[in-house]
Amino acid sequence: MVGSAIVRKLRADGYENIVTRTSKELDLRDQRAVNEFFAAERPEYVFLAAAKVGGIMANNVYRGQFLYDNLMIEANIIEAARVNEVTKLQFLGSSCIYPKLAPQPLTEDALLTGPLEPTNEPYAIAKITGIKLCDAYRAQYGCDYISVMPTNLYGPNDNYNLETSHVLPALIRKFHEAKKAGTEEVVMWGTGSPKREFLHADDLAAACVFLMHNFSDYGFVNVGTGEDLSIFSLAETIKDVVGYEGQITKDTSKPDGTPRKLMNVDKLHAMGWKHSIELREGIERVYASLGSADWY
Repeated sequence: MVGSAIVRKLRADGYENIVTRTSKELDLRDQRAVNEFFAAERPEYVFLAAAKVGGIMANNVYRGQFLYDNLMIEANIIEAARVNEVTKLQFLGSSCIYPKLAPQPLTEDALLTGPLEPTNEPYAIAKITGIKLCDAYRAQYGCDYISVMPTNLYGPNDNYNLETSHVLPALIRKFHEAKKAGTEEVVMWGTGSPKREFLHADDLAAACVFLMHNFSDYGFVNVGTGEDLSIFSLAETIKDVVGYEGQITKDTSKPDGTPRKLMNVDKLHAMGWKHSIELREGIERVYASLGSADWY
């Protein structure tokens, strides 16, 4: 989702010499394969958007896999970029790097100030390591490597697998299938009280290209909208967009996760960038484009 959005943005801005690989074409966990790719292609700028990702259940169940795969992906690419003298690299992390009970909204200096949310701790640790690798390579080797921390994302090419998806696409699929089947209720995980922030992938892509041009420093930059809503309010919005007329039932036996994850985006706003796609508009765009989805 993120990689394709960045490619769309680069092409829209007139960039033509774009090198990409799918996970089937190049296993980024394979150090030799990654080294051979960099040696052959010699990229000048790298957007490191690849990751093993999933929702709250996948993060909690596949803990070893999420930690190992993400550590290998980022370490292999960052080292290969150094060896092959990449001009600039941008590492994309996640808002889950922040402590579970960090003050809201989350400011960049809250990193490593408290315990992480247990359900996604392995993924968060891998992403924190990526930030620190970029900082360490900047300090030791003078590499211009930067880090960007997006909030929760959605958009074209999202994952709608109910076992591994994040909350927004999962709810879109649940409401759509319930509408088609005439089901009287849709079951939502948890209490619905946790609050989340959502950013359209096209807005993230615009921010990533902006930061590649305008940010070169240690640390990282939060990328989000600076606005959040409860999961239950999100469900009600999606229900309305889909046109589902049944009930929303809460399954409180399922975990809520972190109570709130609102990003402070003052640093990004001060640089001159702000999101342009509001949440309801973004959900409407996504839902309208799903006619070709294999499950739709």
